[in-house]
Formats: sequence, structure tokens, C-alpha cells
Amino acid sequence: MKIELLPSESAIDTWSILYMPPGGGKYSGKLTITNKRLLYDTRFDVSAKGLLPDNMYTKWGKDGYVEIFKSDIKAIDVEKTVLVKKAIITLSDGTKHTFNYGVLNIDKVVAAIQNN
Repeated sequence: MKIELLPSESAIDTWSILYMPPGGGKYSGKLTITNKRLLYDTRFDVSAKGLLPDNMYTKWGKDGYVEIFKSDIKAIDVEKTVLVKKAIITLSDGTKHTFNYGVLNIDKVVAAIQNN
């Protein structure tokens, strides 16, 4: 995905990671983190649109992606077990969005989320 950056926005990094939206399901795709947003690119079908708040589901060409503004993030929780490393993002509306990096270390993803 070639993202269009906002004014004064810069990309930090991109990871292949699982995303679990608040409405359920698991999606495999790429998470790009900038200094202002989290952009999750996967092939969401029409049914996925109902799992996300309308303001987070954005069309990019023929496919959709999730856009989370860092200013909407209220809390970031990290859960680590032997087999699963997760970052759970709580937004100001109370919804929880989980990024699961499997057995890989999630610390760089969390640091990028916290970096403004």
C-alpha cells in the first residue's frame, strides 16, 4: 500500500501483523505506523465494514483499510505469553483494537504507536 501522508506526517515503519477489530474476526495484513496514524491494510470484504466504526473504515482504491488517529488512542496495553505478543489499543470511544504479532517481539510496534 502506498499511503498518502498528511501534512507534517512521516512514516515510522510497517509490519505484517494480525488485526482483531472490536466486532470480532482476525485479519492478516500490513500495519503502517506514522507519527499521526495507524493504517492497517488488508483485503476487508463488505462484511468487515460492519465490524468497524464507519469513521475508521476507509476506502483506498478498490479495497478498504483501517485508519486510527493516534490522537484517539486512550491506552495501549501489551500482553505477552510464550506464543503470543499483542498490543491492545483502547480508543477514546472505548473500543479495543488488537494487533497480534504471534511469537515475535511486539516492543518496536508499541514504541512506534507511542511515538508522535
